[in-house]
Amino acid sequence: MKPTMLVFMGGQGSGKGTFANLLRKQHDYNYVEAGAILRAMPEDSDIKQKISRGELVGDNDLFPIISQHISTDKDIIMDGFPRTIGQAKWLVDNFADKFDIKIIFLNISEETMLAHIQNRIKEGGNRADDADEAAVQKRIASFKSVTMPAIEWLSTLDVVKFYDIHLPSDDIDINFAHITKVIK
Repeated sequence: MKPTMLVFMGGQGSGKGTFANLLRKQHDYNYVEAGAILRAMPEDSDIKQKISRGELVGDNDLFPIISQHISTDKDIIMDGFPRTIGQAKWLVDNFADKFDIKIIFLNISEETMLAHIQNRIKEGGNRADDADEAAVQKRIASFKSVTMPAIEWLSTLDVVKFYDIHLPSDDIDINFAHITKVIK
């Protein structure tokens, strides 16, 4: 039996990291958080320089880094990857034969995204780009134009299980129970 790869996808503030961490408390998953991996790169690296300029890391640089963190010996959660159709195709082409891939699309409205981001700020979240309204709007626009096409493409595949999860509440516990019920 192949290990499971849970791929959390959704807009900003949809709860990808929150629900991934709650699942990790229930099961011993490898955890690949693309953003944290990239932010941990050495300050003098080309990748860190690109990030500091607000540029996206190219797929040719990103794929080897992500590959280094994917081990096929146990279940895994992917958070923040893939974000583009090219990245989604790479993930499926390289890992669909090694993992039972489950795409978990946390489907929330733009209004809910904005409300969750505002709550994150009020609760002392440490993301500087959450406090910058222009940056938030840019991230949401990027999600719609870049990531949604990848989500839509993934939803058409037979080699992955796709879960379009509309969260029923603003209550984390209720939503987490709903997610675990749907993906089991």
